[in-house]
Amino acid sequence: MELFGLLAPAVIVVILVTGAVRGVDIAAEFGKGAMEGLNTAIELLPVLLLVVTAVGFAYRSGALGALGELLEPILSRAGLCGDVVPLALVRPVSGSGALAVYSSIIGELGPDSFAGRAATVLMGSTETTFYTIAVYYAATSLKPGRGVFITSLTADAAGLIFSALTVRLFY
Repeated sequence: MELFGLLAPAVIVVILVTGAVRGVDIAAEFGKGAMEGLNTAIELLPVLLLVVTAVGFAYRSGALGALGELLEPILSRAGLCGDVVPLALVRPVSGSGALAVYSSIIGELGPDSFAGRAATVLMGSTETTFYTIAVYYAATSLKPGRGVFITSLTADAAGLIFSALTVRLFY
């Protein structure tokens, strides 16, 4: 067995031993933590359902594809690909929606196309920004400032730009 295979069981043993030495009721603490996590999930559920539904409608209606086609002339001058725009728009909002868009790009254009490679790099180098912000800020009961969204969207735009540049550079 490899060292990393033993890491998770070792951490669990350390937690159990530390709790036993300190006289902590580990089962009760685990239950409290699980309940907090469940409450956070319940608080997030309406927002996540709204986001997933909106993304599904935008994608299936063809609005995202139309936006990509509309932006194609501008993007092509910058070395980007309009076929990846729907993925770049969905990725910050929904991981499962992004996976559906990614699958359609790979299915229609192929994994060895420029769009397929750029989509692959984009999927691997970006995050579901709004989902992550919602989860973190709901868990801490804080309200995100405007700078959080601006910074996150800038990082997502950089992911789109650099995914295309990376594919152009290495392929």
